[in-house]
Amino acid sequence: MHLVPADRADRRTIDGHRVCEAIAAIGDAGRLRAWADRFSLLADANRLALLLALHRTGPLAVSDLAIATGMNDPAVSQALRLLRAAGVVAGEKEGRVVRYRVVDEDVRGLLEHCAA
Repeated sequence: MHLVPADRADRRTIDGHRVCEAIAAIGDAGRLRAWADRFSLLADANRLALLLALHRTGPLAVSDLAIATGMNDPAVSQALRLLRAAGVVAGEKEGRVVRYRVVDEDVRGLLEHCAA
């Protein structure tokens, strides 16, 4: 049981080799936290709707996203602020209009499964 941390090494296992496989599958705590944060962003139905719309259509402005999702403009803006801060979306300004798009490749992969 070479992967079991020292603070748990004295505990009795039933399937020691599977415990090591499970520890390897869980991986690094930082990477685990990053994925948990991504799933937290996706756990909100409004944010997920925004992401699905952007994923399928490409760049859209706040007002267009509000119409597509049934949300109001301030709610869309707030959700996009959170998604932008997390590095999931980015905005591109064209004159006075900002169009948002999904830039996180991992999230894009998850959205592909959601939209199928």
